[in-house]
Amino acid sequence: MKFGVIQFPGSNCDDDMVYVLGTLMGRETTKLWHKEKNLDGFTTDDCIIVPGGFSYGDYVRAGAVARFSPIMEAVIDFANRGGYVFGICNGFQILCEAGLLPGALLRNRDQKFIAKNIFLRTETTNTAVTSKLSVGQVLNIPIAHAEGRYYADEATLADLIANDQVLFRYCDGAGETTPEANVNGSAQHIAGICNAGRNVFGMMPHPERAAEGIVGNTDGRAIFTGLIESVTGAAV
Repeated sequence: MKFGVIQFPGSNCDDDMVYVLGTLMGRETTKLWHKEKNLDGFTTDDCIIVPGGFSYGDYVRAGAVARFSPIMEAVIDFANRGGYVFGICNGFQILCEAGLLPGALLRNRDQKFIAKNIFLRTETTNTAVTSKLSVGQVLNIPIAHAEGRYYADEATLADLIANDQVLFRYCDGAGETTPEANVNGSAQHIAGICNAGRNVFGMMPHPERAAEGIVGNTDGRAIFTGLIESVTGAAV
């Protein structure tokens, strides 16, 4: 399983992803410039990462301009053919803008940028990225965003829940979804979702910033381990 990590003007988590996937996880990992128009060399058993940052300076709104980068046509086609696509933070925003994931990411409830460690509760194990976790398992993962408040209409939210597409919810350390734990005001505490085909994933928290002991937190590593092992069938 190979990984391609897209680099937009303003990306700032692309090198983090390359390090985690290439060095820590030992997978072939390539940077993809946003002006590229194809994903030659990648098969549907590979994964394209849309990383965090401030693509195009978040002009208009986060992800709105990056969605029209030349490479995104190839990413949309890749996802529609069953290839794995994983958007984190700004990447989640871009995937929603591109229509690969339902809903939108709005300004945080308190209209402030939030950067801190938060707790997430695992809601499903029925995806590649959550396959190494347990339902109800609480992870401690950093966030860093100003437009992270997940929003979808009631019908979309009902479909996400009915189809088991909610990956994570914001919670407290005990796994309770208290009002205080919903740091950005997301609908139903949602912090991450997948598409109906279960091959496109998006989450606001940054698991790549919690993947190595030297940073004092490895809770995010299981997300990448699960993705790789579920696709390859081999232990990482």
